[in-house]
Amino acid sequence: MKPRHLRLSTRTFSMVGAALAVGALVLTASVLPSDPLAGSLAATFGPATSQVSYQLTAKTQEDLPGGKTVVGQTSPIHDPALIIADDGTWYVYSTGLLNRENGGTIQVWSSHDQGTTWEYKGTVWDKIPAWIDAHFAGGELPGNLWAPEIYENDGTYYLYYSASRFGGNYSLTALATNTTLDPSDPAYEWVDQGLVVSSPVTGLDPNNPNKTFNAIDAGIVEDADGKPYMAIGSFWYGIFLVPLEWPSGKPVADWQSRTVNIADRFKAGNPIEAPYITKHRDYYYLFVSFDSCCRGADSTYKVAVGRSKSVKGPYLDKDGRDMFGGGGSVVLDSHGAITGPGGQSVFGDYLAFHYYDGSNEEIPYFPTLGLQKINWVDGWPSFNQSVEHPRILKQPKATTTGVGKTASFSVTASGTPSPVAVWESSRDGGATWQKVQSQPVTRSTDEATRASVLELADVESGMDGMLVRAVFHNAHGKTTTDSATLTVRP
Repeated sequence: MKPRHLRLSTRTFSMVGAALAVGALVLTASVLPSDPLAGSLAATFGPATSQVSYQLTAKTQEDLPGGKTVVGQTSPIHDPALIIADDGTWYVYSTGLLNRENGGTIQVWSSHDQGTTWEYKGTVWDKIPAWIDAHFAGGELPGNLWAPEIYENDGTYYLYYSASRFGGNYSLTALATNTTLDPSDPAYEWVDQGLVVSSPVTGLDPNNPNKTFNAIDAGIVEDADGKPYMAIGSFWYGIFLVPLEWPSGKPVADWQSRTVNIADRFKAGNPIEAPYITKHRDYYYLFVSFDSCCRGADSTYKVAVGRSKSVKGPYLDKDGRDMFGGGGSVVLDSHGAITGPGGQSVFGDYLAFHYYDGSNEEIPYFPTLGLQKINWVDGWPSFNQSVEHPRILKQPKATTTGVGKTASFSVTASGTPSPVAVWESSRDGGATWQKVQSQPVTRSTDEATRASVLELADVESGMDGMLVRAVFHNAHGKTTTDSATLTVRP
């Protein structure tokens, strides 16, 4: 039996002569040179890939259903927990780095343009809480914290996270709370609230004293009366629903006897995990991940779903099969450069997941953030799995302007998911390129075309001869436009 995030299969990649093992979570990331991860990157691969932090200069537009292209710092992200704060900031919390690199605790990422451009914001804590090490004393200590869940109730943010010992279900889920998600807020502090549940656990089924779960992969949902529940489980006997209570965010008294086993594939290994329940209109939808993650190109993860009018189930798939008994309609699977999508969460109409990125040229199959806006069709979530690499439709043209004036360059492209343009400039004839500091929003001009216009205000004489180009990205690859020259008249 191989629960989530356990044994790592090894895949060797060539990158400046270094070998990288890919598994539950790779060790290092492509990050800003100023990030605390950059030192370990340089030690492993040489200098980190240069990425310049940039801002958007215009408001975004509403997403259409389908895959959402993300740019910026989007890896390594594993088990993303998505939440959108009241101020419009998007946050993702993700599994920590292996071997306690950078503390090994839960990582935080944010976006200020409705989930398009992402920036790494550090970790929840500098190190794993001492009580967790005490819990696992006498054996292998957890190398990182896993599978976070973030949920808000009555002004408090509840961050659930897991720790485990590789190779079994000796695991726990714990809780931290905060009153803000903004790291710049003076009140920002994640307060550890300790243990929520641990496994193995007994008392779940009076008819089967051996029934237990693996206490990882928490997902929080409230019923129609506001009563909270925690969906939890990985392999073993599948997915369980544990009753909680506010404001503690922890299980009610005698929770074992009130816990419901809501999904079980009843097959060898029982490869089901990462439960997440969300309410849409009259139904609760149980999203799970089927099969195997953490194997790079060989990952077989996929997202399946069932629905119920009661939070406690039964959850039936599109064909009426009970998820407690092998049911579950697969709605998102590998396609194009997206391998092994899963480890999902839902916020509003957005599904967040990780996948192993076959388009990453530097570190193939690096775990990467994926986002899809759910298309609800006949009461079921639907996801666009079309594959179309970015294709340039309009190249930028050379522009002449005067000192103090504005220069404008425009490009268009198509692709699925809809591509996003990241503009770059060169001051040395194209030998090196830097990302432009202020990035314009890539907008839809029609159903198939995306356009981006770069405006350079208050042009200076020293910009004469500067080259600009746009790199259009989507989940399946990137395509670079021709370069265009800026001529500056005195």
